[in-house]
Amino acid sequence: MVLGKTTLLKCITGINKVEKDSIKIDGKIGYLPQKTDIQKNFPASIEEVVLSGFDSNSFRLWNTKEEKQRAYDVMKDLKIYDIRKKCFRDLSGGQQQRVLIARAICSSKDILVLDEPGNGLDQNIAKQIYKLLKTLNEKNGMTIIMVSHDIEKGIEISNRVIEIKNGKKVFDDISSKYNLEGDKK
Repeated sequence: MVLGKTTLLKCITGINKVEKDSIKIDGKIGYLPQKTDIQKNFPASIEEVVLSGFDSNSFRLWNTKEEKQRAYDVMKDLKIYDIRKKCFRDLSGGQQQRVLIARAICSSKDILVLDEPGNGLDQNIAKQIYKLLKTLNEKNGMTIIMVSHDIEKGIEISNRVIEIKNGKKVFDDISSKYNLEGDKK
């Protein structure tokens, strides 16, 4: 069985069941799918969507002060705090992507699984998001598993890059000190 990138991420998150072997995860997972089909009349505000990340495993009517502060900090980092009361349905595709990334970050302090997080974002916003992801990994110890077609960006921000083609691993670098041809920089 050949797995695609998205299918692999869905196996890691537990959305898809693994037929052979197993995947063991130690910690809670925040997940950003590649494409999210949200109803056009989705009435929630940015703030409500981001805060819902904390409620992913339980139903609660309120968030703690700590959760709200974390959500506000993430929204500030992603440049959506000032528009947090705006309705999600009224946002551009890039703004919606940033909201969903903020929600995924709020879903877990342990592991973040992202499928093409730079999709729909202009270059400057994508750069900010990759910088935030690197900070979450280096300073907060968060494990980040990301699928991206932007191999150069992946090498720049990652401490391990794995390239898969046609279901086979063709590149695996723990130190990210190699260029795309596998030669040392």
